[in-house]
Amino acid sequence: MTNKKKHSTRFILLTAMVLLLFLANIALGSVKIPIEAIFDIFFDPANVKEAWKYIILDYRIPKALAAVMTGSGLAVAGLMMQTLFKNPLAGPFVLGISSGASLGVAFFILGGSALGLTAILAPNGWGTILAASLGSFAVLSIVILVAARVRDAMALLIIGLMFGSLTSAVVSILAYFSPAEDLQRYMFWSFGSLGDISWPALGILSVCYVIGILLALSITKSLNSLLLGDHYAQTLGVSLKKSRFIILIATSILAGSLTAFVGPIAFVGLAVPHLIRQWFTASNHWVLMPACILGGAVLMLFCDIIAQMPWFEFTLPINAITSLIGAPIVIWLLVRKKKLLF
Repeated sequence: MTNKKKHSTRFILLTAMVLLLFLANIALGSVKIPIEAIFDIFFDPANVKEAWKYIILDYRIPKALAAVMTGSGLAVAGLMMQTLFKNPLAGPFVLGISSGASLGVAFFILGGSALGLTAILAPNGWGTILAASLGSFAVLSIVILVAARVRDAMALLIIGLMFGSLTSAVVSILAYFSPAEDLQRYMFWSFGSLGDISWPALGILSVCYVIGILLALSITKSLNSLLLGDHYAQTLGVSLKKSRFIILIATSILAGSLTAFVGPIAFVGLAVPHLIRQWFTASNHWVLMPACILGGAVLMLFCDIIAQMPWFEFTLPINAITSLIGAPIVIWLLVRKKKLLF
């Protein structure tokens, strides 16, 4: 079987897995809802319980859509970062975008109570989103200014890691002087959650997601050239400065918006590109980019199904599930393959 046929078969399989897991994600939960009732909601709503309608339409479908966008967006961002820095350990948060969002939320939750901000904005849920967005935007602005002065990609990577360390230090100081109730709220946010997103919030997230994905797809050719080295890419007519700028913007939009709306989701952006490279045995971004979109959605939907503990009343932290499920798979693949396809 040729590579083209193998890739086509695997794309079909990934697409089918996304559809099946999306349906399972909607059907499973603390309240058992028959599969036929889900279809009746759209084709024969008169015969469906009102409680089921509310659960499906206002909770489970937005959550499943958020899982798809989160998984695919972080996977694409991770792929771009690993290609830009030529580092298999690079992920979507190496620029400090997630740390900036965490710092914004820390100022809002841990420091906002003294100013009365949490009492005003917290009840409607937009306060945390706004704080995370402002924190991500602040770090993004600094990264763009630094990128204009630093030509070395590895230096930019180190600077991003230093931003992460600085923001972590500030968060630690805020946490030290905060009451237990505020610390608990911040800790719950840091676990990540797909179930707290509303339709209006999902609409805003969708706009950011589409912009980030379109920017990523627009530089697929440049990403392929960067794999061959900066000098070779320049001989092919690739503008390194422009390509790096678009990569940074696309990654920041995806990582920043997703962190703002669903919290920091670890592991997905780092692991999915490796899983896809190993399975497709390819380095061509015209293959890797759509495969990461589908693969990230599959992983996130599956982890969310496990996290929501079907037919139980409690939900596990999604961050813990992504690491518990994904990390052993990546370790096994890397040990079996002996080397990274990079």
